[in-house]
This record gives sequence, structure tokens and C-alpha cells, in this order.
Amino acid sequence: MAMSRFDNPIDASSTKFLIKSIISVIFCVGPAVCAQAQNAQPNSTNESWTATTQTSVRDTSTLRTTESHVKSGNQTVDRQIVEALGPSGQYLPSGEIEKETVHVNATTTRTVVRTYSWDVNGHRNLEQVTEEEARSSASGDIQAIRTTSQSDGNGNLQVVQREVADTRKTSPDVQETKTTTYLPNGNGDLTPSLQTRELQKRSADHRVEVKKTLLQPDSSGNWQVAEIKESTSKEDNKNRTSEERISRPDPDGGLSEVSRAVGKETENAAGEKSTTVETYFTNSPGVAADGGLRLNWQVTTVQKTDSDGKTTEQQRKQPNPNDTNGGLQVNTRTKYIVRYAASGEEEIKTIEERDINGAFSVASVEARKSDQAPAAQEQLAPSEKPK
Repeated sequence: MAMSRFDNPIDASSTKFLIKSIISVIFCVGPAVCAQAQNAQPNSTNESWTATTQTSVRDTSTLRTTESHVKSGNQTVDRQIVEALGPSGQYLPSGEIEKETVHVNATTTRTVVRTYSWDVNGHRNLEQVTEEEARSSASGDIQAIRTTSQSDGNGNLQVVQREVADTRKTSPDVQETKTTTYLPNGNGDLTPSLQTRELQKRSADHRVEVKKTLLQPDSSGNWQVAEIKESTSKEDNKNRTSEERISRPDPDGGLSEVSRAVGKETENAAGEKSTTVETYFTNSPGVAADGGLRLNWQVTTVQKTDSDGKTTEQQRKQPNPNDTNGGLQVNTRTKYIVRYAASGEEEIKTIEERDINGAFSVASVEARKSDQAPAAQEQLAPSEKPK
């Protein structure tokens, strides 16, 4: 992304990071996920809302993100503009993302995401365009094709990536998705460069098992396993457990587990939810530490809900760098408050970090106001939002 209007490189990098985060939210995580979403038919009513988020990060410029959502018939346009506070005290544009979604018919959805940046002269330039078409069939099979093009600096767009995802329901409880990513080779032709194969199984005891295999071509063009991610989740009334294991090739030609995440979520009679996720790693890929995995961090999240909104508090623990045998210590605290009103919603997220002296200080504050009716909003999972 082009440099913003500010000379401070920290400000520019933080703006880029925020814009990349926005892209991951405004466009679905993967083609298959986007394709599945298009099965839900849009309602016939028109709707619109706006929201403004101000983010203050320690030692960087304050950022302001303005979001708008306009729906008319079968077309929806979402726009997000990122501005950074300049030395004169005025907000100056730094990046913009526009997403246009058209529900062509009951089985086809087309989405276009355009990314803009501003140069040092204050001119808006088209930087990237991502186009996706997702089609579903009566049997539940889905195909999504996503093409990403970037500007060459002269106003011309060049294709830099294409993803083709095919999802098949082999049975009512089993779904397979194969996604192939194509990248330009030395001649500029798109060639297969990455492939993921995902198998998802659901069982009657509310268990979901997912195996995702990442493959890369070798020098002969044959697909070789680069990583395998296996996850299992199970719900038991209001309680939920999960586990995720990642394995990669080791020096002996086999696969060795390099990380593991274990999660547990409980909910009491008052509706308070508590989630704990522990993540374990080896010291290096394929090499066990002290004969196995070591606990690298632990994240605990507690969410309380009432008629006016909800409050989520999260603590992240990691090993004490000054005492390797002292166990884990809290190094990050996050508090996320949501308040509902008839006119919309207000959110405040505060992150505190431990300094070298052991004291906590505010690292960032994010405040968001929206005129979208709370009942119509799609909130992120409580365990994900504060991060």
C-alpha cells in the first residue's frame, strides 16, 4: 500500500495494519465460506447504517474509521474509510475499501472489493480489486472463483492471484472443500501454487471434526503436504470444548506436531460465559521441547450480558521472560464494553499491557458508535472480539 500523507513510518504501518484487518472482515475468510453465505436469501427491505470508530494506539497517530452500509434490493454496498490524525489536528484520508455485493439469483452471488490509497499529494488511487462469483447447486455443492488484481502504478490492473474453491456435500454430515491458489510464474502465467483440502464431519453427539491439509508443489510440480491442521469441537448443553493440532514435515520425512490449542467454554445459570484457551508450541518445528509441547500462552475470557448490553474481559498470560520456571503471568488485559440504545450502539475496547517494570498501562483505546439497530447487528463471538 502506498505511503500515507504522513512522514512518520510508524503511523503509516499502523494504518496499513488496520486496513489489512478491515479487508479480512469485509471480505469472507475464504471463497467457500463466502459461497456458503450466499445461500441465505436477502430480504426485500432496504436498509442503511453508519458507524465511526476512533482508535488511539500508544506512540502512533490516532486513526478514525468510518463505515457505511447501504442495501437496495439485491445490491449491498459497504464502505470503510481510514483516516489518520495529522500534525495540524485534522484527519486526513489514508485508505478506503468498498465492497459491492449483488445477489444475482437464488444460486449466484457476485462480490467486488476495491481498495484505495492516498498518495502524498492527497490523490485517491485504486490499488487492488478482488472479484468473486459464488454459485451453489440444489445438491448443496458450491463453487467460488476469486480473482485479485493490483495496480501497476500506471493505472493498469494486473492479475496477481486467483482462487478456485469447490465444496461438495458427500453426505448430510460430511462436507469436502478443495481450494487451489494460482500465482503468476516467471512468464506471468497463473500456475497452481497452493492447495488446501478440508474435510468437515458432524456427528449426532454435537461433535464437529475438521481436517485441513495444506499442500505445495515440489520442483516436479507434485503436491506435497506442508501442514495438517486437525480440530475438534463438541457442545454439551451450554458447555463447549475444542482442540486444534497443527503438524508439519520433520527432518525424518514424517509429520510432527508443532502446536496445540485446547479450549473450554462454560455458561452458568445467570448467562455468564467463561472461556479458556491454552496454546502449546514446540521450541522449533519438528523438535520437541523437554519431550513434548510447552504451554506458550493462556487466554481467559469472561462475558457478562444484561438488558443494556454486555461486558467482556480478557486476560492473556505468557511465560515470565525473567523467570523461566515461574509459570505464566498476565501480560495483556482487554476490556470490551457494548451498550445498546434505541438509536444504535456504542462500543469501547481498552487494551492494557505490562511494561518491563511489571506495571500495566493503556496500550490502545478503540471507541465505536453506530446508528444500526442492535437487533439487526451481527456481533463477533465474545471470545474473538476483544483480541
